[in-house]
Amino acid sequence: MNDYPYDLILFDLDGTLIETAPEIADAVNDTLTRLGHAPVTQKEVDDWIGYGTRELLIKALAKVLGTTTEQVRQAEAFPAIEAEFGQHYQRRCGTRSHLYPHVRETLQALRAAGIKLVVMTNKEGRYTQTVLDAHQLAPLFDRVISGDTLSVKKPNPAGIADCLQRFGVAPERALFVGDSSIDVATARNGGIAVWALPYGYNMGEPIESCQPDRVIPDFSVLTTPLPDRVAAAPV
Repeated sequence: MNDYPYDLILFDLDGTLIETAPEIADAVNDTLTRLGHAPVTQKEVDDWIGYGTRELLIKALAKVLGTTTEQVRQAEAFPAIEAEFGQHYQRRCGTRSHLYPHVRETLQALRAAGIKLVVMTNKEGRYTQTVLDAHQLAPLFDRVISGDTLSVKKPNPAGIADCLQRFGVAPERALFVGDSSIDVATARNGGIAVWALPYGYNMGEPIESCQPDRVIPDFSVLTTPLPDRVAAAPV
């Protein structure tokens, strides 16, 4: 066991590792424009982030059509619309997103210290990989769990259980880092600690309202318990 308090850290993606909302909004509005609808706002997209890109698109369509999300989900035309959105989003990935402060160097330092690192997101796998590749983050993670990797997604804790078993880590030695009430609920359901960042997407609510174990200002806090020689090591 190392001196660091955790052997496994799971991270949300959108709003935690990477600011992705602007290019998600671009892809949504590319799709809506092609369909002859007015665009949605950036604030609306920010508040819809959390349950996966598919659900976000459904909410956007329900808004512009003045209908329910269930009606959109059951619509015969929806699969074709979703496929078109996918083309727009793949093209937009990496165009207006960026890493949050201290993300890359923190992940590098944690990995150098031997801590297992996992992405656990509700974003569909094809988009998760594209976003990680756009920012050269994929090699820093030991496992990536997307919204369609398992049969369930956050806040179901199956991804946490999978990683605890896979890496042989006790729950008290694992941490979840996220930006939303979904992430906090996932960690609570999985029986592990959760730290939250205040700058992401929490459906318009302050992150403090969901009572994570700790609210941290940015990623640099994660390296504080590391030995100086590891935290400062070039990678």
